[in-house]
Order: sequence, then structure tokens, then C-alpha cells
Amino acid sequence: MSEPIKPVGDFAQLDTDRVRRRGYPEAIYCEGKTVEQVRAIAQAVDSDHVTLFTRLNDEQATAIMRELPGAFYDPLARLIAFPAEAPEPSGVSVLVVCAGTSDLPVAREAMHTARYLGRSVSLIADVGVAGIHRLLAHEEELQSAGVIVVVAGMDGALPSVVGGLVSAPVVAVPTSVGYGAGAGGIAPLLTMLNSCAPGVGVVNIDNGYGAGHLAAQIAAR
Repeated sequence: MSEPIKPVGDFAQLDTDRVRRRGYPEAIYCEGKTVEQVRAIAQAVDSDHVTLFTRLNDEQATAIMRELPGAFYDPLARLIAFPAEAPEPSGVSVLVVCAGTSDLPVAREAMHTARYLGRSVSLIADVGVAGIHRLLAHEEELQSAGVIVVVAGMDGALPSVVGGLVSAPVVAVPTSVGYGAGAGGIAPLLTMLNSCAPGVGVVNIDNGYGAGHLAAQIAAR
């Protein structure tokens, strides 16, 4: 059995036992890390399971791609996955729905996270409540999904609407998209927490990774 911790310099300790313990690998959150720290962590990961690098800036992404050539990179989602090939999907399907184009970075982070954790995932974009007919045009996809991640800023009303239409659990993600009174995502967060639709759970503001991970865990069962 390998050691449960792999030290990287004096600044990181990779949790190599997490796959055995939880069934899912550790992800590397890159905001606040230096380029050299991220590069060293990339050198230390192995290809036995997928490693996700989240919330990358351009310099960090360049450094990782040099260390892990052929890795998957989505600059909009600010996410790298290594190895690039996602696991064979199992469990029920995950559907990611986002209110507006401006919510896509968070929505795509959720989508890639669920996919690289072994789920079949699809995405419906720009179906916010300002034009509700756009959402209703996807009724068949909504009804057939096993778990739905709903990403929205502004008033954050979309998860409640989706929750009132489907039998699947809904993972709601407030985003910091919107004008001043949205308070950087606080307004949609409170809307989602106060949803009158049952079966809606809420993750933190802009937390696409957390939403995708939770959806993947639900879909596995």
C-alpha cells in the first residue's frame, strides 16, 4: 500500500489515500498558489486517477500544461484535468443548466467536474427566467436527468423554477454575476436558500467544482 500522503516541498501534502477512502480523488485548488507551487504539484501527480486543477490563471495553466502535456484544459472554466480521458461514465446522468452566458465559467466547471468523476453530463446554456420559454423547450432533457445542477446569478430564481418541474434532485449554484444589489452573489444565494421548491440543495457562491462533485456523488447512487 502506498503512503497516504505525498509531500511536495514544504508547502503541500497530496492526499493520495483519498480515492481509497472516499472513492474520489483530490482536486488542486490553484487560486492563491504561486506558479512554482502549482508546477511542483503537477510534477508530483500520477496518472492512476484523474487529477483536477481548478481556478487557474493563465500563467498557472501554461506551467501545468508544460509539465502534463496532453492534459485537458478549458480556459473558460479555468480547469485542467489529467489524464485528459474521462472515466467511463456510470450511474444516472447529470444535467447542468445555466441561466445566462455569463454564468458559463461556473457551469462548465461543474460539468467537467462531474464528467471527470465518472458521470455522463450534458449542458443547457442561457435559459434564464427572463425568457422562460427557452427552458421549457428542453422539458424532455430536464425530465430524463438523474441530477440537475442549476447555475444562476442576478435574482437566482432559476433553481426554484427547475425544482418545481422535475423529480430529480437539484443542486443550486449562485454566481457573482449581476449588478450591485446582487452583492457579489449574496442575493441569488439567499433566493436559492429560500426556495419554495422541495429537493433543492445549495452550494457556495461560484462553487462549480463543489456542485459538480455533489452531483456526481448523488448520480453514483
